[in-house]
Amino acid sequence: MAGTNRVYAAQLAGLPVFGPDGESIGKVRDVVAGLRLDHQPPRVLGMVVELATRRRVFVPMLRVTSIEPNAVTLATGSVNMRHFHQRPNEVLVCGQLLDAHATLAGTDTRVTVVDAAMEPTRTRDWVLAKVAVRERSARLALGRRRTAMQVLPWNEVGGLGLTDLTGQPQGAGQLLMLFDTMRAVDVAATRRDLPMKRRHEVADAMDDERLADVIEELPEDDQKELLAYLAEERAADILEAMNPDDAADLLAELAPAEQNRLLELMEPEESAPVRRLLAYSSDTAGGLMTPEPVVLTPDATIAEALAHIRNAELPAALASMVFVCRPPTETPTGRFVGVVHFQRLLREPPAELVASAVDTDLTALRPEATLSEVTRYFAAYNLACGPVVDAEDHLLGAVTVDDVLDHLLPDDWRETGLHDVTDGADSADLQEADRG
Repeated sequence: MAGTNRVYAAQLAGLPVFGPDGESIGKVRDVVAGLRLDHQPPRVLGMVVELATRRRVFVPMLRVTSIEPNAVTLATGSVNMRHFHQRPNEVLVCGQLLDAHATLAGTDTRVTVVDAAMEPTRTRDWVLAKVAVRERSARLALGRRRTAMQVLPWNEVGGLGLTDLTGQPQGAGQLLMLFDTMRAVDVAATRRDLPMKRRHEVADAMDDERLADVIEELPEDDQKELLAYLAEERAADILEAMNPDDAADLLAELAPAEQNRLLELMEPEESAPVRRLLAYSSDTAGGLMTPEPVVLTPDATIAEALAHIRNAELPAALASMVFVCRPPTETPTGRFVGVVHFQRLLREPPAELVASAVDTDLTALRPEATLSEVTRYFAAYNLACGPVVDAEDHLLGAVTVDDVLDHLLPDDWRETGLHDVTDGADSADLQEADRG
């Protein structure tokens, strides 16, 4: 790694990782360091790398051949597939060290850790040699504070021992800045790697919309644990921000008294669709559907329909189809007329009415249809989304293929990643030795 003298951990997070022949391995998600009992800089043990399968593995620093501003290269394209688990003497630099409260050695000056720099030694080891800290000085006029940034040697910053990091309260500002560039599913995976204390601090610092997105990507047990940690009022706010079908799935796992309490705290217009979904079994079309598909009346134009499905916040599966119904257009709607596939919308003149492009031949699902029936329906019609209609031809909602897959996969698929592959991996014993 000639020419690499200092690397900041926060700048490493998210960098692509490549093998020696340029093959893509994954992305850096964190740096693992081993804390020491003395005041010497901690040894950097390796990196947490997220593979394309979303599995997070440990890659020892001895396997890293180069660190460039835009990529990390490994000495081998084969990595140990064992899921990363943090050891008691280890610290996640981005996950735990950033935002930590500390003091300048020999003084009472309070500082906050903004970043940590790793540097190579003559023995090919890497150590956390420098710490970037922000000092908050006394108040100035008009209540403002002077903020001073310093980069100091590790031994000039106190209060960064393992006991300090696991016991003291921390903010999460720097960590949330890293999360801003990540998808909700990746934030959820990163959160699972953090100690419980940091998980709660991150939840406290996130806004409701972002936390709702992350909760939707968590395993069921983690969802229930986090909801139990939150104050009831905020838990209700989070449920309102979630997709109604995801909120219903989560509430269905709670005790009836807790479920009813949270529903009562939600705004009536937000709780109403969730209550309707809770009336169906979770393994039926009614339990799988979302009550918020794109619904238009027959006299809407093609241009209007295209504007609706261009909404960046609309999931891709829901954007694949527009549902045409008589008023009212909120579910349960007026009489269901049919659907317009997005490819048909692209082929029609923008001024034409959607009524001229409606597919009236597509069979609709009944809310009581079983998961097996729903699966065969999607396979038979090659759909990403399908209508759910009651006996009176009212559109109740839409089932998307991602919700079907979510119920077909094992319960722990979010925790184990997309694959549980070990073929071609390095020896697990070698990984243990590298972490020493």
